[in-house]
Amino acid sequence: MSKAKKGDKVKTHYTGKLEDGTEFETSKGTEPREFVIGSGFYFAGFEESVIGLEIGETKTVILSPEKAYGPWFEELTVRVRKSDIPDDIKPVIGEKFKVWRPDGNLMPLTITEVTDHTVTLDANHPLAGKTLIYDIELIDII
Repeated sequence: MSKAKKGDKVKTHYTGKLEDGTEFETSKGTEPREFVIGSGFYFAGFEESVIGLEIGETKTVILSPEKAYGPWFEELTVRVRKSDIPDDIKPVIGEKFKVWRPDGNLMPLTITEVTDHTVTLDANHPLAGKTLIYDIELIDII
C-alpha cells in the first residue's frame, strides 16, 4: 500500500485537543478534510504529520506551539478605553470580532479582559502558545 508524501492530495479525519484533553475541533461527523500535503492549507506541523501514513492508518501527534500556531506575543495585545469600542460590540471576555487594518486586511481580535473603563484586545491566534494534540486518520490518497 502506498504512503502519503509531500505533494499528495489526501483526505483525513482528525480531532484536535489541548494538553488538558479539551477538544477544540474535529472533522468527525463531517466529510473528510481534503488538502495537498505541503500546500500550506493547514499549518506545517499538521501537514507533515500525515506524511508516511497509509490509507486507514491513524496517528496521534503532539505539536509544540512552533509547529502549530506559533508562540503567543504580548505585543499583540492592547488595552483600549471602553468608550472606543463600537456600540454594536458588547465587551465580554471571549467575544471575537474583526477590525480593518491600515493595509486593508481584516484582523481578528478577542476580548481577554474587561474593566470598568478599559477592554484588553488580543490579536494572537486563540491557539497561539499552546501545545496541540491531534488524532489523525488518513482516509484516502487521491
